[in-house]
Amino acid sequence: MRLKARILSIILIACTVAGAFVYARSGQSIFENRSLFTRPKTTVRLWYTDDALTTYLQSKAVSYAKVNPGVRIEPVLVSGLEYLEAINKASLTDDNYPDLFIITNDSLEKAYLSGLAMEVFGGADYFTEDMFPTAAINSVMYDNRYIAYPMYFETSSLVYNKTYLEEMAREKMQAQLDLLEGEEAQAQIDAAEDEENSLSEEETADEDSTVFEFTEITDQTVDEMVKETIPTTISDILKFAQSYNAPDQVEAVFKWDVTDIFYNYFFVGNYMNVGGSAGDDVDQIDIYNADTISCMKIYQQLNQFFAIEAATTNYDSIVEDFLGGKIVFTVATTDILSKIKEAKSKGESGFEFAVADMPDLTPQFETRTMSVTNCIVVNGYTEHPTQANAVARYICNDSSDDLYLNSGKIAARYGIKYNDEDIDHFIEVYDSSISMPKTIETSNLWMELEIAFTKIWNGEDANSTLKAVSESIMTQVTGESYVEEPLPDPNDEAIIAGLTED
Repeated sequence: MRLKARILSIILIACTVAGAFVYARSGQSIFENRSLFTRPKTTVRLWYTDDALTTYLQSKAVSYAKVNPGVRIEPVLVSGLEYLEAINKASLTDDNYPDLFIITNDSLEKAYLSGLAMEVFGGADYFTEDMFPTAAINSVMYDNRYIAYPMYFETSSLVYNKTYLEEMAREKMQAQLDLLEGEEAQAQIDAAEDEENSLSEEETADEDSTVFEFTEITDQTVDEMVKETIPTTISDILKFAQSYNAPDQVEAVFKWDVTDIFYNYFFVGNYMNVGGSAGDDVDQIDIYNADTISCMKIYQQLNQFFAIEAATTNYDSIVEDFLGGKIVFTVATTDILSKIKEAKSKGESGFEFAVADMPDLTPQFETRTMSVTNCIVVNGYTEHPTQANAVARYICNDSSDDLYLNSGKIAARYGIKYNDEDIDHFIEVYDSSISMPKTIETSNLWMELEIAFTKIWNGEDANSTLKAVSESIMTQVTGESYVEEPLPDPNDEAIIAGLTED
């Protein structure tokens, strides 16, 4: 025992001497140097289902750790199958449950009622119209509470082959120039034959100013004419189709996926109300009305002008044909931008393309697209709500274009310089879009509308088809059989006249 005591004493003396040596060299005791005693970091787990986000989220985790060394972001890619159920199970039984998760806004009500989404901190001060588009703010509201952070969005708009429109503009400008030259030559002949019919100096100046405008066809003047050519209504597209001298490879002036509600909803979006502006109020549902019937009749009439086979049509094939120059105008989502870039880099497309506003149906009937917003949700079960909210805001506050460069996703916020007019155009369309509703009672509306659109496109009665959809949804909402009062049919001749009027 004495030997062990002596050995222990020697060890203690050695430690004391070593400590004194360190103090003498640094002027600080090891017990005063707190860096030697590392505090445990708080881990904030972020679940997501889209692998396209992996690189971006990993980079944000690294950058966040540099400014917040006490918090570690752990992005976790998981399956999208039964996603909310998996989050709920993990939150109740697993220590590695997510503190944050990314989900589409239409699932927010379900998440909130399940206790998986908590009201964010200081939402009323954070969600300003200077920072977020209206659709983004509406997407995260539920029962007058902000229950998520909008991260990125998807919506649809009109996309066109800019090369074709530029070629057409040059042809028109050259024709106008030739016409003006011919008129000027004829005027000189007439003046020589009869001085009384010669142009006055004032008239000659006006004529010359018109001719001067087109004496040189420049990229700027061509671009201005292209902007004037872009259709503002579907009626304009019909007029375009009637006068367009299409190249041989063009198979359709206007073609879109008539089987997917996301590319069709703009027909009724301005007149169909499902849950109010935030999409969370079952007392605000109006599917069957005179305007939606008229819009669907216009939709049906377009089948006579643009013969699109619903049974053989899908978005991917239409995009492929569009990039190959077989279609002039189409309706596409934001993913078209990356598809254009990829096709051009592979040499599969030599055309220029651009995004435009979604055209109205006619001067009488306006359009409005649908949007879905992917949001960052703070898990109601998290033990680190302060840190989780801070991480979510850090990601949503990102004013760089890293999200788009790394994932192809467009952030659901303002203030990012993309230096790309097409992206800016999609953001403008998103701002005025209808945010996909959150109400659980109407969750199958989109499937029913897709079926209804296909039926109407193929010739079934628009009035009775919409009435049946409304009755089905309202029966789910009210919990009892619901019957709509039949509405009179709009005048088909007036609708056709609205489509074809000059």
